Amino acid sequence: MPQVLVNPMNEAAAAAQAPAPRLASLEGRRLALLDISKPGGSVFLDHLEQALRERYQVAEVLRERKPTFTKPAPAGVLGRLISAKPDAVIEALAD
Repeated sequence: MPQVLVNPMNEAAAAAQAPAPRLASLEGRRLALLDISKPGGSVFLDHLEQALRERYQVAEVLRERKPTFTKPAPAGVLGRLISAKPDAVIEALAD
């Protein structure tokens, strides 16, 4: 019986996109922090939130967490982020 080798790489060409526009300032802004559930992510975000509030006068910080880092964020998490209408979202990766 012949063996079939499958390439696990996604060979589809991604369309080029312009980067998201940068905020001129963080002062008075509403930011969302997304914890992807990797070990240490919440500790990193705790420090980041404190720095954003103290150094950059961010008005509000919203926190969301994925149930697992191994899968994309479920619709509920994305829905809460979208409905909160933050000025920016920061996603935390840590180990």
